[in-house]
Amino acid sequence: MINNKKLAIDFDGTIVDDAYPGIGKAKIFAFDTLKKLQSEGYRLILWTYRHGKELNDAVEFCRKNGLEFYAVNSSFEGEVFDNETQSRKIDADLFIDDRNLGGFPGWGEVYQIVKERIEFQVAGGEVHAYSKMKKEKKRGLFW
Repeated sequence: MINNKKLAIDFDGTIVDDAYPGIGKAKIFAFDTLKKLQSEGYRLILWTYRHGKELNDAVEFCRKNGLEFYAVNSSFEGEVFDNETQSRKIDADLFIDDRNLGGFPGWGEVYQIVKERIEFQVAGGEVHAYSKMKKEKKRGLFW
């Protein structure tokens, strides 16, 4: 079965160490993980604040590291953004970003979260997978 889930991935602080507008050192396992996800059928979208020359530099850096994206700053290749008729939010199943609640957990954790559909929460400044946490009995309608 072919997977067609779309993953929107940030660049600075996620694929590489944050050095904007320059390009930081590649994060450990970033390209290995992204290429593995891509080989498993995930559609990878580069979703970044970068534009112009800085965006082209990021795309080229990824290309030199063996990674081509399904789309860049859009929901699909060739999409033309029209701010009169479209939302700036793109169509993706998961967003992977260093500015998530709890920060960036690392590419090994990201792979496990994506592949095993692990739900997680932030507690005590750390990201914890629900599957590994002791679940408390609910006391009321919302908690």
